[in-house]
Amino acid sequence: MSNIKDFMIFKPSYDYIDDGHFHGILSKFNPLTTTLKKGWQIDPRFKPLSCDIIFEKDVAVKMRDGITLYVDVYRPVTDEKVPVIVSWSPYGKSAGTAPRYTNLFAMIGIPDSQLSGLHKFEGSDPAYWCEQGYAVCNPDTRGIAHSEGDIFTIGSQEAHDGYDLIEWLGVRDWCNGKVALSGTSYLAFSQWFIAAEQPPHLAVINPEEGLTDAYRDMLARGGVMDVNFTEHLLVNNVHAGEPVRREDVAEEGLKYPFANHPVWLDKIAKPEKITCPAYVIASYSNTLHTIGTFRAWRSLQQKDKWLRIHDGQEWPDFYEPAQQEDRRRFFDHFLKGIDNGWEKTPRVRYSLHDFEGGKFTGIAAETFPPAGVEYKKLYLNGVTRTFSDKPADTDTPASYTVESTVSQISFLYKAENQTEFIGYPKAKLWVEADGSDDMDIHVYIYKLDKTGSHLQQFIIPNNSARVHDYTDNGGSVLRYKGSSGRLRVSMRSLDEVKSTDEIPAYTFDHEEKLKPGEIVPVEIELSPMGLILYPDEQIRFIISANDYLGSIIPGTVSDKPKNKGKHIIHCGGKFDSYLQLPFKH
Repeated sequence: MSNIKDFMIFKPSYDYIDDGHFHGILSKFNPLTTTLKKGWQIDPRFKPLSCDIIFEKDVAVKMRDGITLYVDVYRPVTDEKVPVIVSWSPYGKSAGTAPRYTNLFAMIGIPDSQLSGLHKFEGSDPAYWCEQGYAVCNPDTRGIAHSEGDIFTIGSQEAHDGYDLIEWLGVRDWCNGKVALSGTSYLAFSQWFIAAEQPPHLAVINPEEGLTDAYRDMLARGGVMDVNFTEHLLVNNVHAGEPVRREDVAEEGLKYPFANHPVWLDKIAKPEKITCPAYVIASYSNTLHTIGTFRAWRSLQQKDKWLRIHDGQEWPDFYEPAQQEDRRRFFDHFLKGIDNGWEKTPRVRYSLHDFEGGKFTGIAAETFPPAGVEYKKLYLNGVTRTFSDKPADTDTPASYTVESTVSQISFLYKAENQTEFIGYPKAKLWVEADGSDDMDIHVYIYKLDKTGSHLQQFIIPNNSARVHDYTDNGGSVLRYKGSSGRLRVSMRSLDEVKSTDEIPAYTFDHEEKLKPGEIVPVEIELSPMGLILYPDEQIRFIISANDYLGSIIPGTVSDKPKNKGKHIIHCGGKFDSYLQLPFKH
């Protein structure tokens, strides 16, 4: 870690507003141990407690280098030793009542009354888990609020700190020696890093939708550097008192543009080193997390692993009562040794989207993709703008001018019978740039109904006018428009070791600019899909200079593609441009 620190860029932390409001009702520093009685409410807006809870606030925990972190611990009133669930993230340990998060949850359709307010944003609610016989630990990670030290974002420092906290918790006199990691988003991807360190008291992990590679999944998807979301994430780097140093990952992205830099190598998770049981939860629709979650699932080597692919958005799914009960069965089995039949749970439960209100979830399989999936190449026909079983005899290029109002081309596939696509789509394109030495290519798979209309799906409970406004041109984690991918052509170099025929992987370690008239092949990874086409419905495959997904979350901007001139896609003859799709028999 010391050598990596030499490359990191640090800036002063942001101020922590210690007013008992901005960062949550319980955010003021106040070490104490008290019992919150059944029926207690943090505020009338929130759910009352259904059992007594022992609350240990601002407990000091020493890390291996002497730095002190402060944690809140909630545990049931019992003489029995209990397991503990950790919610690891830089979001404040008392921020379940912070207005920025309650407003966000309200907008997507999670009312304050559904939760106790004791939860960490995206983490386990102590009100539910203490009633089930579990403790919950919410830490303020290194440098956050009153915790000491510099603030780091993703990587080995957080992994080491998470290890130390788990080992501290595992030997508390109230703990049964078993610790779990659980949560969504940051609370999910931190699990890949911490669990890879194999802390002895870590019994299980339960990541719901979390990236695994800071460079590939967050900063430079498809080799296109975009620091806007990262800058939004870093506003959580707040410290009370004199400022500490905070790692500026966005600035690092601008300074270190290639993935083989030590800073980025330190921010690649190693799920293959995880040995404890894992219950992984994913979706097809999360622009930020989908690809990384599936990548981690494929990398896990242990036999005790399960995958559930839901059809919604991570936050409503995480707090949905039936899913909390499902998670509890997993925890009860491995953390309490209860013989509840969890081991008979299908290794994979997946969903399908039809974008027409159909509910197809919990479909059992042993693998993902499930048995019976065949990958087929659909070759682009530049004359008909449809697909063929083999390349056309001669090349008929399809092109668009970047500056045009129609800076895209598309191809249609019609289903004669009901057809399911489950797995990993990809595109291989032969491309040429006229008037530029590079191209940012965006590709999309849209479903069209029988009338040719593009179908979309809100994946949150709320679909108000306000949510429409937020997601028409962005907010892709709230409104699913179809599988997508992107690639900067100069970053097209494939990692020959990690690439497969189904899933391309990129080195992102150098640029290969285009020469005038040069035609090159590129393989573009698209996000995993689970899609139903009914008879006479269509897939529309779009190749564009434009980022139609826009910002990842409402309220943030996204980089504009750096394109100019004309993009030419060669189709036919020796140029076997195709879309590869996973057909389910």
